[in-house]
Amino acid sequence: MTQKTINSAAAPHPLGGYAQAIEVSSTTRRLYISGQIPVTPEGSVPSSFQDQAKLVWANIEAQLCEVNMGMQNLAKVTIFLSDRKYGLENRQIRKDVLCGHAIASTVIIAGIFDDDWLLEIEAIAEA
Repeated sequence: MTQKTINSAAAPHPLGGYAQAIEVSSTTRRLYISGQIPVTPEGSVPSSFQDQAKLVWANIEAQLCEVNMGMQNLAKVTIFLSDRKYGLENRQIRKDVLCGHAIASTVIIAGIFDDDWLLEIEAIAEA
C-alpha cells in the first residue's frame, strides 16, 4: 500500500498536523475500526482527558496489532469529543501518538454515549 498526503494549494492548509486528504493506492486490505472508547479491558475509565485519550489510542493500536497493522496504516480517523475545550489537548495527543504520520482527520463535538467518556475515536486503516 502506498499513501500520499494531499494538501491542495487551492484550499486552506491544514492546521494541527493532519492531511486534507490521503490518496491510497494498491490497497490489499482495509480495516474499519469501530468507535474505540476510554475503557480498560477490566472496565475502568480514567478521569483525565489525557489518560482517556491515550487509552483510546491504545485500544485502536490493539485492534491494528490484531491484524498485523500499526499506526502507520491509519488513513482516516473521526474523533468525537464531549466538549470543545478538549480540542487543543486532543490535537497534541494525536500528533504525539502518530509520530508525524499525517492522516485524514475529522473532529466532531458531540454528546457521547456514556457521561464518563470524554472522547471516542473510529478509524480506517489500510495495508
